[in-house]
Amino acid sequence: MKKDLLDILACPVCKGSLTLTVKEEDGDEIVTGDLRCARCPETYPITDSIPNLLPPDLRG
Repeated sequence: MKKDLLDILACPVCKGSLTLTVKEEDGDEIVTGDLRCARCPETYPITDSIPNLLPPDLRG
């Protein structure tokens, strides 16, 4: 995931803003990390550079 994508992403549950926690990056690409909602308690994982923005009840 590119860092500038954070500017257009919002929490799919409440539409709140997301904050980024980077665990691993490669240049300007975030490989693993988390996106946390500032408004509700949801956290969305970033795995293999792909953010999983499915609501928690739809994740498998």
